[in-house]
Amino acid sequence: MHLLCGLGNKGSEYTFTRHNIGYLVIDRFSERFKIPVKKKDSGCRIGSKDDLVLAKPDTYMNLSGGPVAKLVQKFSIPPDSIIIIHDDLDMDFGKLRIRLGGRDGGHKGVRSIIESLGTQDFYRLKIGIGRNPAIPAEEYVLSRFEYEKQHELAEIIDIACEALDVFVSGGASKAMSIYNKRGPE
Repeated sequence: MHLLCGLGNKGSEYTFTRHNIGYLVIDRFSERFKIPVKKKDSGCRIGSKDDLVLAKPDTYMNLSGGPVAKLVQKFSIPPDSIIIIHDDLDMDFGKLRIRLGGRDGGHKGVRSIIESLGTQDFYRLKIGIGRNPAIPAEEYVLSRFEYEKQHELAEIIDIACEALDVFVSGGASKAMSIYNKRGPE
């Protein structure tokens, strides 16, 4: 059993913001693999098929841990079968990185999950959103992608979905060896 969980903030005002890239990836994965993410369960919107659960915590980013922990407990998912998809300010726009464990890196959603699960030993698919030093980080992550980046964003989301598919079907090591070196072309 695998859990693919995209982080974001609930509410239409946040839909296409940088901080919601995890939600966008889950939406695209859901569409691509025909796994509707509509059912409400354990504080998340979920979809499942075979041994795969897709989830989007139906809360604000910094409260993601509680709903994720409930899903993990309900489905008895081991930490090394969890991958959390989230934005990363400290990575260039479009860069992907799959990583096992580590600290939260200042990401409050990841911090909440670490605290609620009581472990750092789960995978993360980090998607670089870049940083604009002229804008405070809290404002920047809640802003929308510029028009000229939206075409690239679609490609980045598709690559992230490919990486998740490889993670589930071929294992974490294979996914990391392929996708940690890639970004938009």
